[in-house]
Amino acid sequence: MKIWQAANGEIRRQLEGHVYDVNCCRFFPSGLVVLSGGMDAQLKIWSAEDASCVVTFKGHKGGILDTAIVDRGRNVLSCSRDGTARLWDCGKSACLGVIADCGSPINGIAVGTADNSLNLGTPEKPPSEREVGTEGKILLLAREDKKLQGVGLQSRQPVFLFVGSDAFNCCAFLSSTYILAGTQDGNIYQLDVRNTNSPIQVIHRSGAPVLSLLPYRDGFIAGQGDGTCFIVQQDLDYVLDLTEADCDPVYKVASWEKQIYTCCRDGIVRRYQLSDL
Repeated sequence: MKIWQAANGEIRRQLEGHVYDVNCCRFFPSGLVVLSGGMDAQLKIWSAEDASCVVTFKGHKGGILDTAIVDRGRNVLSCSRDGTARLWDCGKSACLGVIADCGSPINGIAVGTADNSLNLGTPEKPPSEREVGTEGKILLLAREDKKLQGVGLQSRQPVFLFVGSDAFNCCAFLSSTYILAGTQDGNIYQLDVRNTNSPIQVIHRSGAPVLSLLPYRDGFIAGQGDGTCFIVQQDLDYVLDLTEADCDPVYKVASWEKQIYTCCRDGIVRRYQLSDL
């Protein structure tokens, strides 16, 4: 992995240690530490200051496909091709538990604070004192078997299960009540976690896989497998396209203030500077 200086494209650090492909990476809220997951089934924590790997978590039996950070980062989450989502304690370098075991690869996860009216269930046994910030949180699971699942993070109990048109690749919270999930056949579902029987709306711009969803301002940014990347704003009815990627999949989208970054299969990280939307 490489850490870039965003202002000028200079490479500041190279993080070396994963054996196979690195599927996902993100900064902790401090901005000084990085979390990554790879096809070697390892979850790693790195210092962005000196590029050292400070912790390696082992326990998954398949490649890690996505990660999430709980609050400030004392606990982190991962999901894998082995069908499990796991909660980890960074301080003790230990697995605090399997949050879900689906029997199907989990392609993406997202964690968020649940609406107060939602029943998240109660834990079968008291949570570990090492578990920090899990109360009142819901974990979304974007599953390969066409299911989007919500699980109480502390209770480990299922909250909802929504069946979509194809494999779910990614998911995100818009708020404590509204969530997004993208499928392999190009559908973006907007759902209300209080009632997931039918979606609020389904956005479909092409049949290309939806690979990345990122909440942004009052809407979201989506990246698809045909190179399209677009911003949906103003009650989800205004669309702004981000151009340049040509047919190569946009794997991931990230943002910082008015700048948006896209990561594409053509090997290029693109930066877009936005004026006020």
